[in-house]
Amino acid sequence: MKVLFLFLLSLLQGLAACGLREEDFRFCGDRNQTQESSAVFQHGPAAISIENTAQALIIKKPFLPSRRNSYYEYRLPPALGRYRFCIFWFESNRSLQLVYGKQSIPLGGGTASSIPWGQESQKTERTRANIFNVSYIIKGGKNTSLDAKDEYFFNASALSMPVWEQDVQQQLGALDSLIAQPLAAAPGHREQQRLRRTLGELERMLAKVELEGQKQTFGEATVHATVLRVQPSRAPQPLTYAPQREESGEVQGFTVDLPSSLFMVVKDREEVAEHRVLVMDINRQTMFQDENSSHVLGDKVVSISLVDTVVANLSEPVVLTFFHDQLPRNVTPLCVFWQEDGSGSSGSWDSSGCTTVTGSSQTQCRCNHLTYFAVLMVSSPDITSVHRNYLSIISYVGCLISALASICTIFFLYFRSKQRDQITSMRIHMNLLAAIFLLDITFLLSEHLAASSSEAICTAGGLFLHFSLLSCLTWMGIEGYNLYRLVIEVFNAYHDHFLLKLCLVGWGLPIFCVVTILLASWTNYGPVSIPIYESIDGRTVNATICWITSPLVHNSVNLGFFSLVFLFNSVMLGAMVREILRQNKKGHKLKHVLALLGLSILLGIPWALIFFSFTSGVFCLVSLYIFTIINSLQGFLIFLWYWTMVLQARKGPDSQSSSDSAKLQPSSS
Repeated sequence: MKVLFLFLLSLLQGLAACGLREEDFRFCGDRNQTQESSAVFQHGPAAISIENTAQALIIKKPFLPSRRNSYYEYRLPPALGRYRFCIFWFESNRSLQLVYGKQSIPLGGGTASSIPWGQESQKTERTRANIFNVSYIIKGGKNTSLDAKDEYFFNASALSMPVWEQDVQQQLGALDSLIAQPLAAAPGHREQQRLRRTLGELERMLAKVELEGQKQTFGEATVHATVLRVQPSRAPQPLTYAPQREESGEVQGFTVDLPSSLFMVVKDREEVAEHRVLVMDINRQTMFQDENSSHVLGDKVVSISLVDTVVANLSEPVVLTFFHDQLPRNVTPLCVFWQEDGSGSSGSWDSSGCTTVTGSSQTQCRCNHLTYFAVLMVSSPDITSVHRNYLSIISYVGCLISALASICTIFFLYFRSKQRDQITSMRIHMNLLAAIFLLDITFLLSEHLAASSSEAICTAGGLFLHFSLLSCLTWMGIEGYNLYRLVIEVFNAYHDHFLLKLCLVGWGLPIFCVVTILLASWTNYGPVSIPIYESIDGRTVNATICWITSPLVHNSVNLGFFSLVFLFNSVMLGAMVREILRQNKKGHKLKHVLALLGLSILLGIPWALIFFSFTSGVFCLVSLYIFTIINSLQGFLIFLWYWTMVLQARKGPDSQSSSDSAKLQPSSS
């Protein structure tokens, strides 16, 4: 009967101590109090140890480094006799509670006297005494009885060891050094997985770290972590966190506003001693890189989480505000969160459940859940997905028609017999058409090669597409030189192996450029994602092609090379116009206009419209349509121009007109 009474008493004491909460560890026993005594709570190396003497019940647990030189003393009931006591450990807030008879004592707080080491009354000799009817239970296990003795010791195998500030700083340092290392292009994103595992370990440590005060920040160069303690309340209040502003960088700072409903949801689920909010400021996007290589504002990712709680579908949104410089006109911010892939290989950015509110120097994200947040930089909002789809259709149809027309024109020029100088000009036209044919075909195949799983195939596809583009530009420049040779230099001049030398330049120079770029870095060619902004629902769609992965290489080589060709050919075209004006005395203008239009296409003058793509608004859109139509159909337009000139020549013009226009015939132009 006495044993049953003690068992019921221990259950009642457990309920009184933790309410609806379930403790992670419980130790109970009987203590004979033969004199006035106290409970002592002090630092110890083990997870938990209990020692009993006639003068005091001594409970030890590891303390924070700043408190290890102090201990706490609590007065026990003065009445003598046998007392049933229990010690409860709660892992969620790293707290111990002692229930002694009817008295409940939160160890480490409450009405205790914190005494500096050396001033305590430990010098008094203590008489050891056994504890009877001892039992303990660890969460998820069975209640275990122990023999009576005066001291009990529970090590880290039974209970998790505490986490100290230096442990967190060490983990932060390890994560920071991993992020600083460049990622290798390994399949399966193994480096990103390793980084995220290290980040997960850091989060678990932050959930258990021993804190001093209601807020504590741990920081390294790349990752800063803040732990906020929120005391439970029947009427919870909203929580605002604003870290110190940064003086430099694309993002100067951010603020977090958590609604009161967040803590109400947790309160409805379980009664807790305290809430812990983790806010992590990650200043590099390395571990959050999706397959589209999306760019986030300032490389900043902010994580907000509630310890041991999954938060979703909140009635009031969590508000995260980023402060930044004014964004370019062709960039639109979009609030996103990191969505882990189900296979665990990678992840992606998603905007579901988040609303973006933009301002001149700040972007506000309103989301109904907690996770990793960032602001995705979506390019070219002036060109919607509708226009991009139209431009894509025009490009594909135009390239297909251009490739077929180029082949037809090449065969016709090859089998046409002319004089030596005319044959040289026709061979130059044929090489230009061959370069255009290669450019059209490689462009049509590029997206299909990017869809393949082989990086080597995509690298080869990007290299060959770049080679075709440079070949096309080079032969345009050679067309300009040939025009200079025929019109300005000396007519009918002959050079040894002239065509062979031109072919070495026309095809050799592009080969030299692409091989040099490839040897500089194997990753200069590969899959490149082109973002498409859909303004209706904010989704981001990406078209992937095999191309140059480095923007610096693309701008310096392609734009620089074309600028030189365009400048030279413009001068040659101007010289041709002057020659036409000098010879045009009888008003035969139609043939000359057609010749100039054809020469403009041969010399690649319409390619200069690409410079207008750096503008914005309607003007940019119109210039892109004109550029796409003319240049995707370049081979077809040359085909039309050539046959138009042939038909004009067959009409049998008068001798003066024929003499004036001899230099503008298809075979010699």
